Amino acid sequence: MCLRYALIGCGRISPNHLGVAQENGLEIVAICDLLPEMMEDKSQKMRLPKAVKRYQDYREMLATERPELVAIATESGNHAAIALDCMDYGCNLIIEKPIALSLRDADEIIRKAKATGVTVSACHQNRFNKAVQKLRQAVQGGRFGRLLHGAAHIRWSRSEDYYRQAPWRGTWAQDGGALMNQCIHNIDLLRWMMGDDVVEVVGMTNNLNHSYIEAEDLGLALIRFGNGSYGLLEGTTNVFPNNLEETLYLFGKSGTAKLGGKSVNVVEKWMFADGQDEESEVIQQYSEDPPTIYGYGHGPLYKDVIESIQQGRDPYVTAEDGKRALELVLAIYEAAATGATVKWPLKDLSTVQFQGLFAR
Repeated sequence: MCLRYALIGCGRISPNHLGVAQENGLEIVAICDLLPEMMEDKSQKMRLPKAVKRYQDYREMLATERPELVAIATESGNHAAIALDCMDYGCNLIIEKPIALSLRDADEIIRKAKATGVTVSACHQNRFNKAVQKLRQAVQGGRFGRLLHGAAHIRWSRSEDYYRQAPWRGTWAQDGGALMNQCIHNIDLLRWMMGDDVVEVVGMTNNLNHSYIEAEDLGLALIRFGNGSYGLLEGTTNVFPNNLEETLYLFGKSGTAKLGGKSVNVVEKWMFADGQDEESEVIQQYSEDPPTIYGYGHGPLYKDVIESIQQGRDPYVTAEDGKRALELVLAIYEAAATGATVKWPLKDLSTVQFQGLFAR
């Protein structure tokens, strides 16, 4: 079965979506963007067939083309509204991170997906990294023994040019800051590996080096998980002069592992008491060197979503997973803004409530 596919949003990440849509045999029927020049650029870059229609109004596209699978890669603040409209047309969805910018919107996406019977996957593609999959197997296999703590570090750089290219970046209404945009993939992995259940969070954020954006360029947090383990998070876009590293550590009573590289796609440390495998062999077999920070995960994520639609099962990365990553970022924002420990269950939180936090 060849699914009819459309992409909404032709910005920075769109070539990754179009490329793997082609690789997975999807019938690309349309692309959509408010700016015609963005569609022209991606059409030429990806050598899309002339039959692929272009729309500036996604609702017109949905009504005319009736795609079966839609990827949403617009400004983050528009993800939820577009997703809900797509579900009215029975579209299955891949939603770029973050799935929404408020918990209320994330909950509505989850509710409506169940009501309409469509498949919705949050695009946390790093879960498919070979190194991450190996780590996940070790966690599920109990190789760490009791998990003690984990640590995620995203030490990246973003220039003024990056933000000027798309004025929505760094705004509370349409984006959020370093944690929501650049760091949410590793935040997702940290929570996933440590057991998903969060008890409480303390955090600090600030805008130290990007006065032209509204949101944070530095976020630090301590997380307590339901299984008694802890998480440390450091995320920044202030590193001089370029991206330095993205790492994920797990420490257990009987195991230690460290993933690093451009996007947690390299095994750097692999030490376990059970002696099931050799560190050097794991490093060689499960490390990748992708050309960009986006890694190789979009391809297998698309393959899984297509199969989940065909087989009538949940995708590997669900809308609920997308909400969990969003929820942790918003909890850190709330802890930083109030100076208080934020405990679960959370009240409704949204990025827009932090507008003016770093006003100068």
